Amino acid sequence: MQFDPDYSEDSPSPVGAGDGEGRIAWCITGSGHYLNESLALCERLPDVDVYISAAGEEVLAMYGLPLETLRQRGLRLFRDKTASAIPVGLLYERVYHTVIIAPATSNTVAKCALGIADTLPTNLFAQAGKRAIPSLVFACDTEPVVVTKSPTEWFEVRPRAIDLAHAEALRRFEYCTVVGTVEQLEAALAQRLAELGLAWNISSS
Repeated sequence: MQFDPDYSEDSPSPVGAGDGEGRIAWCITGSGHYLNESLALCERLPDVDVYISAAGEEVLAMYGLPLETLRQRGLRLFRDKTASAIPVGLLYERVYHTVIIAPATSNTVAKCALGIADTLPTNLFAQAGKRAIPSLVFACDTEPVVVTKSPTEWFEVRPRAIDLAHAEALRRFEYCTVVGTVEQLEAALAQRLAELGLAWNISSS
C-alpha cells in the first residue's frame, strides 16, 4: 500500500504480526496534557509510527512542536488527511502489533467509548479492537482533579462526571488498557514491550 505524501511519510512495509514483529502506531490527539512527556516515551520505543489528528497538528504547533521538529527527531508521521482514514488499512496488512493514543482528549476517549470513529486516532482504535490488536490509551480526564499544562502555565481542571464515565467505560473494552498518568503510561509500555520480547531504545532515553 502506497500513500500520498501529503498525509504520510514513506509507508512501512507489511510485516508479520507475531511476537516481536511489526510496528507500534502512536496516535496524537488535540491534547497538550503531558504532551512532551508522552513524546519522550514515544521516541524511546522501537519501530514506531506517529498518527496525528487534525486537532493534534494544531496543538503540537501551539506547544512548539511543529511537524518538521518531529520529523527531525526521526519520527515517521501520518496525517489525518483522508475522509476514510486510509492509513488504517495497515492494520489489515499486519503492520502494527500495538496502538497507542497518548495523550487522549476527553473527546477522543468519549468517541472511542461510544464506538465513534471519525478521526485517524479513533479509526485506528476501532479497527485495532476488531483485529484483536492491543490498544493503550493515556486518558486526560481520569480523576476528579487533574493538573495539566497549557502552552504557558500549569493549572487544575475538574473533569465532568460524563468525562470520568467515558474513561471508566473504556477500561472495560477488550484489548484496551487505560492509564491516567505518565508513570502508568511508562509502566504499561514496558509491560507491552516485555510481552513482545522487545526493549526500549537506549539511544533515545
